[in-house]
Amino acid sequence: LLYNDAVAMTGGQAAEGGLKPWQMAQQIAAEGVERIAVVSDEPGKYPSGIQWPAATTFHHRDDLEGVQRELAELPGVSLLLYDQTCATEKRRRRKRGDYPDPDRRVIINELVCEGCGDCGVTSNCVSVQPLETEFGRKRQIDQSNCNKDFSCVNGFCPSFVTVEGAQPKKADVPRADAGALGDGPLPEPAVPALTANYAVIVTGVGGTGVVTIGAILGMAAHLEGKGCGMIDMAGLAQKGGAVFSHVRLAPTPEDIHAIRVAAGQADLVLGCDLIVTGSKKVLAAVRKDDTTVLCNTAEFLPGDFTRNADFSLPSERIKRSVLSAAGREHTHFIDATGAAMALLGNAIAANMFIMGYAWQLGRIPLGRAALERAIMLNGEAVAMNLKAFALGRRAAHDPAQLAAFLGAAKAPTAARRMSASLDEMIERRVAHLTGYQNAAYAARYAALVQKVRAEEERVLPGSTRLAEAVARYGFKLMAYKDEYEVARLYSDGSFLKQVAATFQGENLRFNLHLAPPLLAKVDPVTGQPRKMTFGPWMLQAMGLLAKLKGLRGTPFDVFGYTHERRTERRLIADYIALVDEVTGKLSAGNLPLAVALAAIPEKIRGFGHVKERHLVQAKAEEADLLASFRAGETAVPMAEAAE
Repeated sequence: LLYNDAVAMTGGQAAEGGLKPWQMAQQIAAEGVERIAVVSDEPGKYPSGIQWPAATTFHHRDDLEGVQRELAELPGVSLLLYDQTCATEKRRRRKRGDYPDPDRRVIINELVCEGCGDCGVTSNCVSVQPLETEFGRKRQIDQSNCNKDFSCVNGFCPSFVTVEGAQPKKADVPRADAGALGDGPLPEPAVPALTANYAVIVTGVGGTGVVTIGAILGMAAHLEGKGCGMIDMAGLAQKGGAVFSHVRLAPTPEDIHAIRVAAGQADLVLGCDLIVTGSKKVLAAVRKDDTTVLCNTAEFLPGDFTRNADFSLPSERIKRSVLSAAGREHTHFIDATGAAMALLGNAIAANMFIMGYAWQLGRIPLGRAALERAIMLNGEAVAMNLKAFALGRRAAHDPAQLAAFLGAAKAPTAARRMSASLDEMIERRVAHLTGYQNAAYAARYAALVQKVRAEEERVLPGSTRLAEAVARYGFKLMAYKDEYEVARLYSDGSFLKQVAATFQGENLRFNLHLAPPLLAKVDPVTGQPRKMTFGPWMLQAMGLLAKLKGLRGTPFDVFGYTHERRTERRLIADYIALVDEVTGKLSAGNLPLAVALAAIPEKIRGFGHVKERHLVQAKAEEADLLASFRAGETAVPMAEAAE
């Protein structure tokens, strides 16, 4: 029995009857069920004096699997009562001040992260998003969308840190007031007369304010004495899934007969999410060279990403589909999320930015005064939403200025910038490996890459594909993240710079979530180590541990005797032997196979049992590729080619 404190699928209404968990348990016990187990994210939250049925037990949600197994073995009927307020409802109520808001945030140390995706699998949370870096795809937390469930920290990875006293860092908002997109008066657009039904579809993902846009349009129409009808198609999309709001505007309410926007009936599409806007059901409503489509180009990965670490959006294909359906003259692609973050410091403002953009284009048949009044009556983040609406108008007036501003605002820092050449790629990795171990260790890496580079140039002049693969993945294996390296990446200053760029606040307190090999307890159900929480003192301990990196690989390396560390050292030796074999038989014909073989370490990700699982899969693929290479084949097998 799930008690989530709300009717979540239809907008978060209170549960009918107001029954409390203990009342439900008492009713079920009265019907003859003797064994009752209560599982909660806060098992100690129940007030004293409550009369629970006899023999009721209480458990933390981390113990859910064990409780399920226990109850499954009991004869007869038992009750597992899972009590946890819907995460989306928590976030909604926190905005209203009706629910406690934990004074802490989650951040992922991007240099420690391996991009394995176990955090997504564990939490099933779409606020865990990809981060493309020089050292591969990592993970980051979308702070604007995070509901503070904190289950992501249970992913088996030492990169997760909770920070107390932190608030997402705000953009330099006065900069926008001072004229980031210009500060002169804007011309008022010609607002179209509302003489007949006007159909709008607002698309996006749950939890980002899509339904709010429809509500603003509806209220503005009401304020002007016009008719409006709305249907919100959210379904299971309160957090992360597709949301469609169909809005009908008309001179009077009596002029509206059917609200749903059918095929070919849309006059305006406010596309707050690229993938939802490009769906068949939305594009079917578009009339080519007539319907105006505004589409946010920001890539927000859906729930598929929690199950597939390599998932990526076919963004260019989706854009072509939108252009084909609406026509180039009627399609506007806008990085609304990037603009909202750069100008206002909050991605939630993106939808209101798009609405302002559409109004300035003269595509919303409602007056500015009514829209701004509706925003104020909504009562949520009024100042930010009014500013987002105004900035969207300014961006529509001068799109080139918006593009120039975003180009400067989103320019990567030196740490985030991707290498522009093979030489730079090697140089950056040599510097990293020097810090990892020493100059001699880095020289081994550089010699390996240069050997491959020379052989590839001899076989196919001008090609660097194989050398780049070896540069990336030879480095990945040589820079394996043992205890010394994780400690170094926490204590060398890079993590604190990342925190400073992400959060603001004084006297921040850090809690690290780790599973030290010599300290972590084993989960009796899964058989895997359970993570532990360590306070700020752990950062100081990390600094001391990092200084012991010289012990790595020596008889005095207490961590080096574990199965995982021995495996990592063997992988380096195996990779060098593989590269030697491949370069010794390299030809222009088998180069694609050679590159695929050299890139196999990309699939070896994670820590502990997660890495072991990926290693088994990667080695199976490597064996297939190597068999093809040794047989003289030139084509990469279909499965590997598809990836």
